[in-house]
Amino acid sequence: MPFVCNFPFFSIVLSMFSGIVSSVLNGKSAQRLSISLLCVNLGLSVSVLAYTLASGQSYVYLMGHFPAPWGNEIRAGVLEGVLATFFCAIMLLALVGGLRYIARDIESSKRNLYFIMVDLLLASLLALIYTNDLFTAYVFVEINTIAACGMIMIRQIGRTYVAAARYMVMSLLGSGLFLISLSTLYGLTGQLLMTPAQEAVAALRASGQYMEPLTVTIALMTVGLAIKSGLYPFHSWMPETYGYSTASSSAILSSLVSKGYIILLIKVYYRVLGSDAIMHGKIVNLLFVFGLAGMIMGSVSAIRESNIRRMIAY
Repeated sequence: MPFVCNFPFFSIVLSMFSGIVSSVLNGKSAQRLSISLLCVNLGLSVSVLAYTLASGQSYVYLMGHFPAPWGNEIRAGVLEGVLATFFCAIMLLALVGGLRYIARDIESSKRNLYFIMVDLLLASLLALIYTNDLFTAYVFVEINTIAACGMIMIRQIGRTYVAAARYMVMSLLGSGLFLISLSTLYGLTGQLLMTPAQEAVAALRASGQYMEPLTVTIALMTVGLAIKSGLYPFHSWMPETYGYSTASSSAILSSLVSKGYIILLIKVYYRVLGSDAIMHGKIVNLLFVFGLAGMIMGSVSAIRESNIRRMIAY
């Protein structure tokens, strides 16, 4: 396996290690480390994208070289390379563009804590993009939630505490539903890796067994990730969250964090449940209706807003 195939693993581990190192640095040094990390991860993501474009196919990286069902897997292809590249580039631009607001809104003694949250958030987003394991995805969903809450409340004004509390409550509700759905899916299939789980789901559908529990699992997973990503009609907490955090936090949360959950939902739909199961369950029709309603209601709410951040959030 070419050395570039290790880059997705490196990018996740480097991000988590950077968060640990930032805990003992001052704010300025932690800032430099986070920006350097983003530049390095951007280069690694571009390399993965170039390799998968040249090879024309995706590949699976075995963590510790243990195969399924014991090992953990990372899957990288053109789509993952594109997403990781864009996520690193957008986070880098949001962070660099909002440095003066970070200096203004966050106490100097706590500035390194902000960049710890940025590093952990980057690690979780890259893990959601690359992972081929459902339980690993759940672990990084929780890391994502904690890091995002820290980025919201670190501004330390009354509204950010309320926004962070609402974000935490809604996110934990979504995480709970997602964990229940994973437990149910594991009980039905005995698998947590996406590819073996997809084969097990296909076998259940072919035999006609456990169709009702499978439908409930799809519903719980969809609702859980819809709550966490703020999809309509589970969106009411988002304007408060994005409207009162510091500028970089608003940009990162609105453009990346909610999209990470949607990417995970799409991966589950196509790599675990299979497109046939989704079409058979009519879930696409339901999402289409809610999507139209969200476009209309979001636009109406945005027109009524006078705060530019809340307007963009809607």
